[in-house]
Amino acid sequence: MSSAGIGHNKGPSMEPGLLWRTHQWRSAQRQLMRKTIPLMVVQMRIKRAAELGMDYKTYASIRQASGQDILALMFSSNALRIIGQGAKMPDAESRALEVVRAAQKLTLVHAPNTPDGVMAANPVLDAADVAPKFNESWSAMRDRVSGLIQSQKLPGNTVLVIGDAPMESDWSTAARAAGYLPAAQYFQSAIS
Repeated sequence: MSSAGIGHNKGPSMEPGLLWRTHQWRSAQRQLMRKTIPLMVVQMRIKRAAELGMDYKTYASIRQASGQDILALMFSSNALRIIGQGAKMPDAESRALEVVRAAQKLTLVHAPNTPDGVMAANPVLDAADVAPKFNESWSAMRDRVSGLIQSQKLPGNTVLVIGDAPMESDWSTAARAAGYLPAAQYFQSAIS
């Protein structure tokens, strides 16, 4: 058997006995990777997904990618359908946020609305700030999004960004957040 050199992936060699070594290698890999999550953990995560107003599959994929639980949902005012002056979100979105437990509900507000106006009209929200403008630099966008997260004393990777405009998906990357979810996907499971 030859020794593995630079660039070798430590997989089975192509020398005689290949089938046996392949079997041993795959068996060792399977032993290292658990295929199932304990039932109690799954039940806790299903409950947590419901507390966040999300379906289990979405919650589990975000949690797996970030390695953290979601402690806050950060919505764009577009995602909440707070468009134009008036600052009040539609009843369906408001009811969906009322079921969220043990997580902060944050929003970044696009003009002409103001954070104070949105907070006054939507008591279901916990905090609001001005949304990044579409023509701002990456660092300015990062500072605006991270600013709201830091003001709530949250680690970025525990915040899920929920948006409804093309540039809003970049907020997640800029803030090193847990992930990004389109508003239609979040509210589809929350409202239905």
